[in-house]
Amino acid sequence: MDAVAVFERMKTLKIIPVVAIDAVKDALPLADALIAGGLPVAEITYRTAAAADVIRLLRRERPDMLVGAGTVLTAEQVASAKGSGAQFAVSPGVNPAVVQAAQAAGLPFGPGVMTPSDIEVALGLGLRVMKFFPAEPMGGLKTLKSIAAPYMHLGVRFIPLGGVSVDNVAAYLKDPAVMAVGGTWLAKKEDIAGGRWDVIRENCVKAMAAANHS
Repeated sequence: MDAVAVFERMKTLKIIPVVAIDAVKDALPLADALIAGGLPVAEITYRTAAAADVIRLLRRERPDMLVGAGTVLTAEQVASAKGSGAQFAVSPGVNPAVVQAAQAAGLPFGPGVMTPSDIEVALGLGLRVMKFFPAEPMGGLKTLKSIAAPYMHLGVRFIPLGGVSVDNVAAYLKDPAVMAVGGTWLAKKEDIAGGRWDVIRENCVKAMAAANHS
C-alpha cells in the first residue's frame, strides 16, 4: 500500500488508536477489540520492546488492519518497522535523518510538528501529512487553525494527537486541516495489560459515534 492509499484510508477511518503494548500475547485480543469497535487500525508505538513483534504478528494474523509504527526516533527503528511490515510510521518531531530513512525504505511517514518552522522543515523534506503534537497542551484546535492557515493551499493536512478525546474529537474532525486524529485513550496501557477488551471496544464505539457526528 503506497502513501496515498495509506493516508486515504486514515482519512476514511478518522481515528487512529495509539497503542503502547508490553506483551505480544495481548496483540490479537487487542486487535479484535479495536475491529469490533469499528476501528481496524493501530499505531503501535516503539515505547516498548514488544513493538516490532506486535506489528509483525498483526500484519500476519489480521491482514485487513492498517498497522503502523509510532514514536519512531531513529533510522534503525525505521528499518525495524519496515521489516516488521508496518504500513506507516510517525514520530513526535521532525528529524530529517529519520524522515529520509523512511523515504528511502518506502515507508509512509508523518513527523510531529508544533510550529510553523517545524512545518516548513517537513515541507522541505517533501511531506504533506504531519502529526500535530502535543495538540491540546499547545492550544488545541485554535492553535492548529492558526499555524495551518499559511500552508493549507499546499495540501498540508494534520493528524492531531495529545489530549484528543471523545469529547473533542468531533470538533477536530470538522476542521478542513485535519485528516484524522490519534488517540491513546482508546486502548490505554493499563486496559491492555488488564485484558479489559470490552472497555477498549466500547471506547472505540463511542469515539466512532462522536466522529460520525463531525
